[in-house]
Amino acid sequence: MLEYAALGWPVVPGARPLRQGSRSCSCDRLGCPDPGAHPLSPAWAMQATTDPALLTRWWQVEPEANVILPTGRVFDVFDVPLAAGLSALTRIDNADAHPGPVAANGDRVLFYVATRGNPEDEDEWWSCQLDCDPATIDDTPGLRWHCRDSYVLAPPSTLPTGQPVSWLRPPDGRPLPDPLRILEWLAD
Repeated sequence: MLEYAALGWPVVPGARPLRQGSRSCSCDRLGCPDPGAHPLSPAWAMQATTDPALLTRWWQVEPEANVILPTGRVFDVFDVPLAAGLSALTRIDNADAHPGPVAANGDRVLFYVATRGNPEDEDEWWSCQLDCDPATIDDTPGLRWHCRDSYVLAPPSTLPTGQPVSWLRPPDGRPLPDPLRILEWLAD
């Protein structure tokens, strides 16, 4: 999580999946609908930080916490089905284009892109039917666009299957790609 903070990416601790016992998630909710894939605190949007001291303290208390990255601040994330994401990534690589950071998250691929931002004037905000927030994940099986008021599970988090979230293309310090350029690759 400190590596993300060094990039200027706010971080917040997430619940972790439980492999033993009667519960499937480390959170307090019985029958958690999204085990290990959500922030520990309902105040996650306000708590997310790049402060290394605070992040170190949080992970000292919850060393097995998953890593949650809020979207719509520094970056947005296109979240696509695995086959479509790997196909798009291959086409981007073959064209010698820069895909930006790309992560594998179970049966999904996450493309990190420059954010549309959080404008002071709400009239500047442009929304689309791809916008996704945690409550609408199940209603959006294809392409999802995580922007303002959403988050993603980031490496090295663990999925309920025990599989890790991992980087296919880690952040490398280059500017994040324009979302519309990546969207063109994903639309193919």
